Amino acid sequence: MTSLRRRLIILLVVSILGVVGLATFVAVKVLGGPSPELIMGPLAHQIQYMVQLVPGHVPSSSDAPVVVNDRPADGVEDRKHTKVLNEILRHDGLNASAVVSRKAGVPGMVASVELPDHRWMIVDVPDFGPPRDVWYGLAGWMVLIVLGATPVSIYFTGVLVRPLEMLEAAVSKIGSDGVLATLPEKGSAEMRATAHALNELSARLKTAMESRMRLVAAAGHDLRTPMTRMRLRAEFLDEDREKWLSDLDELDRIADSAIRLVREEVNQDAVEPVALDRLVRDIQVEMVSLGHAVTIDHLEHVSVKAGALGLRRALRNLIVNAATHGKSCTVSLTGRGGQAVLTIADRGPGIPPDLLNKAFEPFFRVDPARTQFIPGAGLGLAIAKEIIERYGGTITLENKSGGGLVQTVVFDLGI
Repeated sequence: MTSLRRRLIILLVVSILGVVGLATFVAVKVLGGPSPELIMGPLAHQIQYMVQLVPGHVPSSSDAPVVVNDRPADGVEDRKHTKVLNEILRHDGLNASAVVSRKAGVPGMVASVELPDHRWMIVDVPDFGPPRDVWYGLAGWMVLIVLGATPVSIYFTGVLVRPLEMLEAAVSKIGSDGVLATLPEKGSAEMRATAHALNELSARLKTAMESRMRLVAAAGHDLRTPMTRMRLRAEFLDEDREKWLSDLDELDRIADSAIRLVREEVNQDAVEPVALDRLVRDIQVEMVSLGHAVTIDHLEHVSVKAGALGLRRALRNLIVNAATHGKSCTVSLTGRGGQAVLTIADRGPGIPPDLLNKAFEPFFRVDPARTQFIPGAGLGLAIAKEIIERYGGTITLENKSGGGLVQTVVFDLGI
């Protein structure tokens, strides 16, 4: 029961039922009839007069003013009323034994008073309790209150948690650039204030992101001029000339990768249906022509909604990464459960488990000292992840039990 909505609904329903229960308890006390003392007091005086009117020799007959039997009236004894009646009779000086009983299914009570000749005088006790229909009405009223309290609680709970739902919706709509979607500033004062604050936060985040992108792009662009001058000067060196040129090539790749990463975050292709199987086949042919060991295991015909150029760059980066660091790779594509699942499995050493969560960070290298001879700046996976998540996909990395790394890309099938 972790949902705030459910907790509030239960709280409101229990509160309403508590009030109704308290009111019902008071109503039961009021409608439950007078106390035994109030009922038995007048009845005891009535019995005293009747005992004086009934002589010991009068036989039981229908003409007699009261009913006299040889035994008490049938029914279940009401001990509380019996006790009260006997106490009142003894207090008034009448030495007689009385029994108050109830008959099943019959309202009211009957008092049986033992006469001196050991016969029993039967006296009806007036029924001062509420009519039986009142209880049915009260039960129906409680049911109606319960049924009415539930939808009212649900409605007002929805009103209370609406700002929280707006926050949840806003967070779920955060784009790949980390910027919140614009929220409509309408509704209650609290709703408008919350939406306005989120919109201002989104605008500031967007400004900060754009400023960061411009800074990175400018830095990458400005690095090219001094690197060009250094390259020209390195041509005139006799010693370590090749090392100088290799380091300058590495700096050039880093600058180009940084600029490409910025472009991927700023420039976005138009979303359109893309035949994923055809795209994978084209990349595989290109990789084989460049000398990479890339094979196709299984390709199903599936299409996704994405930018064709951006998605091609992302998948190409993943396949190049697998073919380069994993010696060779196998690509398969299946459509199952409304999703397109692309797996790229290589035969390399994989990535240590404690570094898997860092593989998508910019400039990441598993072993910089050992892989510095491999071209690249360590931005391939970062760029691929940026593009794939932009189009609603996910990418995960997993080490195979027999060795190698598996890159899994999942897209929801939009068409």
